[in-house]
Amino acid sequence: MRVINSGKAAIFDIDGTLLDSMDIWHQIDLDFFASHGLELPSDYMAAVCPMKPMECARYTIERFHLDDRPEALVRLWDQMALTAYGTTVKPKPHAVQYVRYLKQTGASLAVATCLTPVVRDAALNHLGIAGYFDVAVSVDQTTSVDKNSPEVYLLAAAGLNIAPECCTVFEDLLVSTQVAKSAGMKVWAMRDDYAKADWEAIAAVADGVIDDFDSAPRLL
Repeated sequence: MRVINSGKAAIFDIDGTLLDSMDIWHQIDLDFFASHGLELPSDYMAAVCPMKPMECARYTIERFHLDDRPEALVRLWDQMALTAYGTTVKPKPHAVQYVRYLKQTGASLAVATCLTPVVRDAALNHLGIAGYFDVAVSVDQTTSVDKNSPEVYLLAAAGLNIAPECCTVFEDLLVSTQVAKSAGMKVWAMRDDYAKADWEAIAAVADGVIDDFDSAPRLL
């Protein structure tokens, strides 16, 4: 296969983009709040999705006046997530095939995610695609508190030694789409039910939109 994507990079979000995983976090949130005798607020997931895990923990503790320590919450959430991410989580349609195609055609590949490294790696290993990625960056490896800054994407691009304008980001959230564009990168948006309220705005910002990686660009 010709290396038509040589010199180009694809940077993938994981939750809601490569993986059909947001239901997992919804159940984790339900179980966690129930264990504290609380109801899960309807705005909670949207608020915490872009955050790094420690910031999510601090936000949760402060908002709901919990006695937990942030480090303990992150460990608990990782433990709750590991089984699903390591055994049962499903990829978005044709995600695995698309990652393999890009690698075969010369693209450099990275992931940029809010997941902790242990959960991120469990998911990629479960799908059998960990070895295709040249760089894996989690938001907790940056100085930013969340994906409201393009730092995680720029760090991935720097790790690949690819200029931002030669990078295509795949994301599912509005704020992530906006900040990746602000870094000079192309963005293709994956439709996900948990971001449906923002879908029109996402589609207006993104360079393209997809429901299935079978319709993702062949040439980055």
